[in-house]
Amino acid sequence: MKNPLTGILPVAPTPFHADGRIDPEGMTRVLDCMIDQGVDAICILANYSEQFLLSDVERAALTKVSLTHVAGRVPVIVTVSHFATDVVVARAKEAEALGASMLMMMPPYHGVGLVPAPEGIFEHFAAVSDAVSIPIMVQDAPLSGVSLPVPLLVKMAKEIENVSYFKMETPFAADKLAALIEAGGEHIVGPFDGEEAVTLLADLDAGCTGTMTSALQPEKIRPIVTEYRAGNLDAALEQWKLCLPLINHENRQCGLRAAKTVMMEGGVIGSDFVRHPLKPLSPRTKDRLMSLSRELDLIALRWGK
Repeated sequence: MKNPLTGILPVAPTPFHADGRIDPEGMTRVLDCMIDQGVDAICILANYSEQFLLSDVERAALTKVSLTHVAGRVPVIVTVSHFATDVVVARAKEAEALGASMLMMMPPYHGVGLVPAPEGIFEHFAAVSDAVSIPIMVQDAPLSGVSLPVPLLVKMAKEIENVSYFKMETPFAADKLAALIEAGGEHIVGPFDGEEAVTLLADLDAGCTGTMTSALQPEKIRPIVTEYRAGNLDAALEQWKLCLPLINHENRQCGLRAAKTVMMEGGVIGSDFVRHPLKPLSPRTKDRLMSLSRELDLIALRWGK
């Protein structure tokens, strides 16, 4: 990439048939819908893509389908997280060879008793950087249970060539982003917000340059970022207020199921199936999701009709 990625880089959900098989054709429709939503890039195989419920064979198939189908229309970020460094390196090489513009990865994690020392985390990312020539986004998420203090992140940004983007999902993300930007300076190319944009305005105040949300309402959230960065703070605030009820419902009640449910309703995909042990949304939660989505006239809700 010649210019740093900014704006909104949503996570693509992984569509399954009603019997649980991956749906490659549905995946292409998800990607086309997201491009029509006006996204600045697309992230695949992330946590909101149910990456932890996919086999290696399925991951490889979805990576190839996605990168082939997008065909450079927008940058594609491929998530390669795994506890084993050798596995992450192999995934990273494959993604780059197929045309990925960026990689995203969490630190190695596999339960509280298996958290590596800071040196191990540093070496994990360094090994991937040495194997590829595209940027790496560090995903700092509570899900991992791994602490990534600002000094470690800054050391990674300064000493690991391709580590330059950071997605902050931890509590008090704005303060951590501000500290990271101040300490890392020019080495922090892409400080990003996460968590479905529930803290986006505070994170923009702290200096983030974009957000990675779900694919539910990127066309509504993107203007928050663009207006803010253009200096139109009142417009950004009003747009955030408009989006916030649905952001909150997705973040606190629905999780990764929200985008799939709305996309099925809108004819983007044929099923909103989630793999066990995940469960479908309750009728009560789904009703509120659909009501809030209709109020915003979301693209995903009408894309396939």
